[in-house]
Amino acid sequence: MITKILIANRGEIACRIMRTARKMGIATVAVYSEADAKALHVEMADEAVLIGPAQASESYLKVDAILDAAKRTGADAIHPGYGFLSENPDFVERVEKAGLIFIGPSAKAIRAMGLKDAAKALMEKANVPVVPGYHGEAQELVVLAGKANEIGFPVLIKARAGGGGKGMRKVDHQADFPAALSSARREAKASFGDDRVLVEKYVTTPRHIEIQVFGDKHGNVVHLFERDCSAQRRHQKVIEEAPAPGMPDEMRAAMGEAAVQAARAINYSGAGTVEFIVDASEGLKPDRFWFMEMNTRLQVEHPVTELITGLDLVEWQIRVASGEPLPLAQSELAINGHAVEARIYAEDAGKGFLPAVGRLVHLKFPDGDIRVDAGVRAGDEITPFYDPMIAKVIAHGKTRAEALGKLAGALGRTEIAGTVTNTAFLAKLCRDADFAAGRLDTGLIDRNLASLSVIEAAPDAIAALAVLAASGMIPAHAAADDAANAIGPFEIWGAPRRRVVLENGGEALNYQVERCGANHWRVSGSGLETGTLNLEAVSSAGADWAFRADGVSRRCRVAQSATSVAVFYEGLTHQFGKPLGKRSDDLAAGGDQVISAMPGIVKHVLVEAGQSVKSGDPVVIMEAMKMEMTLTAPRDGVVDEVMVAVGAQVTDGVSLVTLMAAAEAA
Repeated sequence: MITKILIANRGEIACRIMRTARKMGIATVAVYSEADAKALHVEMADEAVLIGPAQASESYLKVDAILDAAKRTGADAIHPGYGFLSENPDFVERVEKAGLIFIGPSAKAIRAMGLKDAAKALMEKANVPVVPGYHGEAQELVVLAGKANEIGFPVLIKARAGGGGKGMRKVDHQADFPAALSSARREAKASFGDDRVLVEKYVTTPRHIEIQVFGDKHGNVVHLFERDCSAQRRHQKVIEEAPAPGMPDEMRAAMGEAAVQAARAINYSGAGTVEFIVDASEGLKPDRFWFMEMNTRLQVEHPVTELITGLDLVEWQIRVASGEPLPLAQSELAINGHAVEARIYAEDAGKGFLPAVGRLVHLKFPDGDIRVDAGVRAGDEITPFYDPMIAKVIAHGKTRAEALGKLAGALGRTEIAGTVTNTAFLAKLCRDADFAAGRLDTGLIDRNLASLSVIEAAPDAIAALAVLAASGMIPAHAAADDAANAIGPFEIWGAPRRRVVLENGGEALNYQVERCGANHWRVSGSGLETGTLNLEAVSSAGADWAFRADGVSRRCRVAQSATSVAVFYEGLTHQFGKPLGKRSDDLAAGGDQVISAMPGIVKHVLVEAGQSVKSGDPVVIMEAMKMEMTLTAPRDGVVDEVMVAVGAQVTDGVSLVTLMAAAEAA
């Protein structure tokens, strides 16, 4: 039996593996980069080893450093988690050559499924249905464009290596194919070191349904039913659930058998996921699904399978890697209820879901019958070096409606301050009429993006309370009837008052707070629709606040730091920045500039000084948090200066390109 596991990963999956190892009496070793020195997974492990700088290429992807850490700590097995080295067959071979157990499939199985074109050829031989497309070796534009014409538009360009939507582009028209191919190749090269692609028919009403499979070293293979991952944005899964809504028993059996066939074809051992694309244009039918790819690792969404089966998949992984047979046969597996998972990310739904960074100055997850898998705590920092996922929130219920209701409520009770998140977007998606009714496909989010991503403006009463909290004129634990505690700074002429500047939506707004009597305050400023609002009977006990405005009593929670104040009210988070002396005209500057929205690397500069541009023209292409972003001209004009070069590492808020003033351009 394995006695000590080194986890070659970080964040929530490292913490997740440690919880199961601890339950099984197995010691754990964490590896960490300099950026993760104080991370939760480092604190949870029995031992921890520093393996390099913040960049993943210099730490979490350094095989020699990981193997050295295992040797130094006496680990006898390595669990790769997901991402990083989890599907790298060379890593598996190095692990086994070092005399260690790799908790996952064989290098041969990973290679068989690692390249999408070769995998699909293998699946065709195993009689697993495959999406029509071109999976050949030729990569010339003329060949790929010709094949796309033969298949018929729309088509999907996909990187032959990797996954997660990287290097994937939908192309609706022949004229758009060359640019989409170039973009897909660039992203594939940056993400996987391989810019080769395949071209497939795009299914117009697609659902993404995957089957969890498990094999052992004794030739046994089972499936643990399906997960529906159709709620996607940019080919990235947003909400996953099990079982799939509307799945007929006949189709479940057919998909499960196809997935088991796929695993048997490569003598698979361990946890894996066989992903299928399903044509849902006429409902779910057993002859309308096709193999897409197989992920030869544990999936991010594995908790929903655990909740409907009552199993611990990490424990199964460890037992299978130790040489034990599968704990259960197919006939012993059953579905119990429904489970739904949402991924909370540091990202800005109002700005095209750009990944965000920041310190988590306040973090509170929901109590009750809710599972939360997280790898961070209050005070931790979301950095630009790794995936910006904060946590996974998973709900289980007897029915899908019950599970969705629990998840939406849990998201509304999640409190995160210090960075922008997608929690409001996720809660809206749970309550979307089509999604709630199970009328979903991979285009659902894009069709409803405007309504799902709209940023709810803070009501005047909440904005005024944020201003009052930021003023410092109400100390913590001030009771509503405690007039002495409510007295702010003394002024010899008139009542105590203070000016406050808060940033909202990139604009610095000026307010004034005035104490009009015991627990009676007047807040005024341009950020209030009414211009002025009276707050009464204000009390605070740490983060819990109570107040009355316009005759309505409200309770909410408030969290603030030196740089921000957040109010959590009715399931929404309203965050305001403290500009620390910035003037509003400074914050509004940028109409003549192309500014980096977040830290990243400049991949392409598409303009030069003196060049004319139109509003919306692409100017700079950046890569940040494994995602390619195109920055565009803010207006018509002439480029004055290009201030960065290809390869430059820039922080957020940096001016990359400037435009001439209108008078100069004329």
